Amino acid sequence: MSRFLHTMLRVGDLQRSIDFYTKLLGMTELRRRDVPDGKYTLAFVGYGDEDSSSVIELTYNYGTDHYEQGTAFGHLAIGVPDVKATCDGLRAAGAKISREPGPVKFGTTIIAFVEDPDGYKIELVQRG
Repeated sequence: MSRFLHTMLRVGDLQRSIDFYTKLLGMTELRRRDVPDGKYTLAFVGYGDEDSSSVIELTYNYGTDHYEQGTAFGHLAIGVPDVKATCDGLRAAGAKISREPGPVKFGTTIIAFVEDPDGYKIELVQRG
């Protein structure tokens, strides 16, 4: 059986990114692997174990503190029970809300967008 395993994001400060995804978005750091010969470190974060859940692979390449994102990448999406409350908590912690909570254009689903420390956009989607 095939399934989606992970999404990889290159980050400029590994601990800053781990803190954002774990402390602000409630994920767990699942594992970390430092590869000195390759000059990179990988950290995997997510809401469940890798055997049954899709996760995010945060890749830090030694000596690189930022990346140009280009125009091909869109966003990650996370389901939350209350988009407004989630945004309030993220904003209070210093996160950048780039689209305030409200219905999606031409629809009724409540969404918002937050940016992680490297500027990756994360859509928050109100679920149940």
